[in-house]
Amino acid sequence: MHIPDGYLSPQSCGVLGAAMVPAWATAGRRVRKVVKNRYVPLVAIGAAYSFMVMMFNVPIPDGTTAHAVGGVLVAVVLGPWAAVVAVSIALLIQALFFGDGGVLAYGANAFNMAFVMPMAGYGVYWALTRNVSLASPRRPFSAGLGAYIGLNAAALCAAIEFGVQPTLFHSANGTPLYAPFHLTQTIPAMMLAHLTVAGLVELALTAGAVAYLQRANLPLLRINHGAVPDTADELGPRARLGWRWAVAGLGTLIALAPLGLLAPGAAFGEDSPGDLDLAKYHLDAVPVGLRHYAGFWHNALFDGYGFNQDRHPTIGYLVSAITGIAAIAAVIFTVISLGRALRVRSERAALQPAPG
Repeated sequence: MHIPDGYLSPQSCGVLGAAMVPAWATAGRRVRKVVKNRYVPLVAIGAAYSFMVMMFNVPIPDGTTAHAVGGVLVAVVLGPWAAVVAVSIALLIQALFFGDGGVLAYGANAFNMAFVMPMAGYGVYWALTRNVSLASPRRPFSAGLGAYIGLNAAALCAAIEFGVQPTLFHSANGTPLYAPFHLTQTIPAMMLAHLTVAGLVELALTAGAVAYLQRANLPLLRINHGAVPDTADELGPRARLGWRWAVAGLGTLIALAPLGLLAPGAAFGEDSPGDLDLAKYHLDAVPVGLRHYAGFWHNALFDGYGFNQDRHPTIGYLVSAITGIAAIAAVIFTVISLGRALRVRSERAALQPAPG
């Protein structure tokens, strides 16, 4: 679902990037109110979780691959606006460090996976759990269903963004300038992958994580469910919030990361221009705009989650996972620290007596 550079026109990238600006601004304000200082590491953990699950490619029957995103789980635990921040940062690190998703197309990818997915998925979860306790079995089911719907809503958005390119942007003779796929091709391809495989993986991961938290760490779910009773009869004193489960979980994902290399093929719409099946799309050459903007970002540290010309893919994947998590943590703590410093500065300025 990561749209590379060149598949969307600069105009499309600009519109979707501009649409994310108010979303990011709102998310920044809302997260400062909802996520207290001691929960800041959870935002980093949520972003790291999203980054890691996107490294696990699963095979699709048509020969392509797809992956989960994790945005709805972050939304359930920390709220949908925290998920916007977490997934946006994960996508940024993927684009800059690993060449996974375009830099020009970053706004489009963030719109699909960091905004549409958590908002749609959390809306389903909220609608189905408004009147149930925090320990109700309906919550894992609702979170999983929300994750399934959210992922497919994001996939549908990506399919539409791909599919309108030949209609909106083409040469005088009708040759596509960017993505050569039409809606009749993009929607079936994207939705087959996500309705049948990736969505079910997302459902299982999200439902399983929420069910586990209900049993092992209910206070963590309490962060985003302040007024919800623990059970129908209310539990006794609440347990202390622990962090070891999260560190252990991320460590397990890192250790299992090389499994993401097992799925053959690439995701639909993520081929490099040289790998594009021109005959399939009735083209004689790679579209001009796609050829021009593909590979716009040439500074990826581990392009394709590998190094040393992919001679050691397993080591490359492990190093990429560790590097990505470290970069995500650094970015989140830096951004939040800067926001906190600016807020303190503005509060101090407001307390200063007016001159004269």
